[in-house]
Amino acid sequence: MLLCVLVSDPLVQPSRTQRIPASIHYGQREMTDIRTDSESQPGQSWLRRVFIAIGGVLILLTGATIMLLVSLLTLFQTRRFCCEVIAAAMGRAALKISRVKLVVHGSPPAEARQWIYISNHTSTLDMFAVIALSLPRTRYFLSGFLRKILPLGLVGYLIRVFWTAPYSFPEKRRAIFQHADSVLRATGDSVYLTPEGSRILTGEIAHFNRGAFHLATSLQADIVPMYVQTTHPKDSGMELVSEPGVVHLHFLPVISTAGWQTEDIDANRDAVHQLYQKYHSVYVEPGGDVLKVTE
Repeated sequence: MLLCVLVSDPLVQPSRTQRIPASIHYGQREMTDIRTDSESQPGQSWLRRVFIAIGGVLILLTGATIMLLVSLLTLFQTRRFCCEVIAAAMGRAALKISRVKLVVHGSPPAEARQWIYISNHTSTLDMFAVIALSLPRTRYFLSGFLRKILPLGLVGYLIRVFWTAPYSFPEKRRAIFQHADSVLRATGDSVYLTPEGSRILTGEIAHFNRGAFHLATSLQADIVPMYVQTTHPKDSGMELVSEPGVVHLHFLPVISTAGWQTEDIDANRDAVHQLYQKYHSVYVEPGGDVLKVTE
């Protein structure tokens, strides 16, 4: 029902699709109640948490080392390989050791042009799920705090992440987005960021910030909205270790930015926020439980 509403919206246009890595599951057309996964799984034990933590460290160290070697041997000319192959494999491995299955509904656009990818931000799982998609020619915004994790900081440097500053430093944030705008304009790369700006643990679609819509307006790049669907028992929230389960990632129809003007940024942001709220209402009950997926 909602997809019909989205397609009929003047902001939205359909798009062709591209292939998704074979290890990622496509959404099934039959009804799937994703709550049954969490109900059948016992709580996390401390032993499992230690195993996942150690596995995660090994994945990060191994991936960062391989990425650095490849970059050195190619004189740092393999950003896309590092991002779309090595980092994507790291994301899929992280989900696998956590026994979290990523199910993708729909596909990203196939057209080889610049896109602004956005999604809601429910937990740390989002980062692994999105990077696992191997989105082509795409850069990412990540919290500058994560640079303190040295191997992750190295990975971010090698794949050319845009590191954000806290909201308490508005001038720094403005400079970061201006730099990102100039880099994306020069390279034609796509970019992924979350308009909510931080992980939202309330089960709601939070306020959208203006950054993604500034970039979309300035670059005249269409927006590819993604909706990440998790349940609270499986949602890692602010933690890096998640319970076993399923994460559903839905590709919504492309949002055209043709004719967008700077003075309309707030109105366009609010319109996209309303689309997310509509989509969210289809899959989440008022109490926060995830409904059955039908696609």
